[in-house]
Amino acid sequence: MMAPALTALVAEKRFPELERKQGGSMLVGLAWSLLSTLLALLALVVSIPLWLIPPLILILPPLIWGWLTYRVMAFDALAAHASGEERREIFRRHRLTLLGIGVFCGYLGAAPSLIWASGALLAAAFVILVPLAVWIYTLVFALSSLWFAHYCLAALKALRAERDAASAAASSAASTEVMAAQALPLPYESTPRLPPSV
Repeated sequence: MMAPALTALVAEKRFPELERKQGGSMLVGLAWSLLSTLLALLALVVSIPLWLIPPLILILPPLIWGWLTYRVMAFDALAAHASGEERREIFRRHRLTLLGIGVFCGYLGAAPSLIWASGALLAAAFVILVPLAVWIYTLVFALSSLWFAHYCLAALKALRAERDAASAAASSAASTEVMAAQALPLPYESTPRLPPSV
């Protein structure tokens, strides 16, 4: 709910010239999010036996949640402005960076868990800790949405600038070829010989 509003704010303030191609409708975004969530849950269930290996419990769940975060947040950030083809190209080019942002946001999302863990010890402060944990969750989601919006819209702007430059270079090369063809001298045509007068 927060991501589209924050993306619109970032687009209005930082990228007002960016054309909106509406490559992802709300229904497509919902289907994308549900499919990504199901895949992430399947990956979590399959990877549970690996959590018994001590370092993997600190790596696998944040990696899976980071993957889910990047898929959902990046889609939301690009839904209104990028076409489907542009979105796929940005996902292909920036996959590792987007995954890194998602994993970092996944680790940030674990911060409220520390509040809940301390809440079991400090039952008297439960009334204060619940709003604090909810506030931290909201702040993490807002920061994640803003980070993805800034990064994805900047990547979209760079992609379009690159394509515009390539298109301009191609049209310039084509016009140069046409001008060169027009400037070539015509081949020598011999004048027809007249029959000798008798």
